[in-house]
Amino acid sequence: MVDVPMTFGALLIGGILAVMFSGLTIAQSVVFLKMYPKDKILVKLLVFGVWLLDMLHSFFVSQTLWNYLIVNFGNPEGIDVIPTSLALTIVVTAILTFGVHCFFIYRIFVLAKNNYFIAVPILLTAAARLCFACLTTSKLIELRSLEVFVKLYTWSFTTGLTLSAVVDVFITGFMCYLLRTRRNQYSSMNKVLDTLILYAFENGVLTTLAALLSLITWLTMKHNLIFLATHFIIIKFYANSLLATLNARKQLQPGGITMHATNLRSNSVSGGVSEPIVLGSDPFSRKARSNNFHDSVGVVEEEEMKDTQLRITVNTTHMRITDSRENLSTPASGRGQSSAV
Repeated sequence: MVDVPMTFGALLIGGILAVMFSGLTIAQSVVFLKMYPKDKILVKLLVFGVWLLDMLHSFFVSQTLWNYLIVNFGNPEGIDVIPTSLALTIVVTAILTFGVHCFFIYRIFVLAKNNYFIAVPILLTAAARLCFACLTTSKLIELRSLEVFVKLYTWSFTTGLTLSAVVDVFITGFMCYLLRTRRNQYSSMNKVLDTLILYAFENGVLTTLAALLSLITWLTMKHNLIFLATHFIIIKFYANSLLATLNARKQLQPGGITMHATNLRSNSVSGGVSEPIVLGSDPFSRKARSNNFHDSVGVVEEEEMKDTQLRITVNTTHMRITDSRENLSTPASGRGQSSAV
C-alpha cells in the first residue's frame, strides 16, 4: 500500500518550495543586473546560466508534479514509475551545482595565490559529483522504475550526494581559513574580512546541510519520495548562494567619512583671493576601497589591499598686487626730465 502523504504529499511540498525559491533567484538576478551593469561578460554569462538552469529545473519539477498528481490521479501504484522530467531534475541540479562550485573554487585559487594543490583536488571532486549525477539520471531514464533503481544503483545517487557535501565542506573550510590569514595581514580590513568569513560560512553550511538532508532521507527512506522533495530544493540554495555573494559586494565595501573642503580666507590688505585647502576623500571610503575588490568575482586580492595614503592637495592662487599711483612704476631718469621742463 502506497503512503500517499509520504510520496505524493512530499513531492507536492517540495515542488511548491522549489518554485518559491525560484522567485528569489529571479529577484537576485534582477538585483545583480541593476547593481552591476558593468561587470565582465563572463560573470554576466554565469548569472544568466544560473538563472536559466534554475528556471529549467522548476519547469521539470512542475511537469513531474503534473505527471504524478494529474496524469496518475487515483493510481497510487504509478509512484514507482519514474518520468523523464523527474530524472532530468537530478542532472540539472548537478550542472548548476558544478558551476557554483567552480566559482568558489576559483576564489580559493586566487586567495591561495594560484595554489593548484588546493584547487585541483576540489575541482576533481566536484567533477566526479557531476559524473555520478549524470549516471544516475541516465539509469533512471533507462530503468523507469524506482524499485529497480534502488536495488541496482543506490550507490550512484549516494556517492553523488556525498561528494557534493564533501566539496561544500572543503570550499567552506578553505575560504574561511584563507580569509582568516588575510585578516592577520591587513588590520584595516578586519571588519570586511570578518563579514566575508561569515558569508562563506553561512553559505557553506546551508548548502552542506541541504545535501546531507537529502542524503539522510535517501538512505533511510528509499521507498518514498521525501528524498526527492529535499533534492528539489538543493539547487535553489546553490543558485541563491552564488547570487547573494555577487550582490553583496557593494555592501561589503565599507563606507567612509567624506572630508569636505575647508576654505581659509586671506585677510590681506590688498584684498587677496582666498586659498582653499582641499582634503582628499577618506582613504577608507567606498570609492577608495572599491579597488580592494575584484568586481567580476568578488575576490579580495593581496596586491589590492595595500594601505591607501591620505593625499592633501593645496590649490594656490597667484595674486598680482597693483598700485593705483602710476608714478610708482616711472623710472628715475624719466622723473628728472619732467622736472626740468
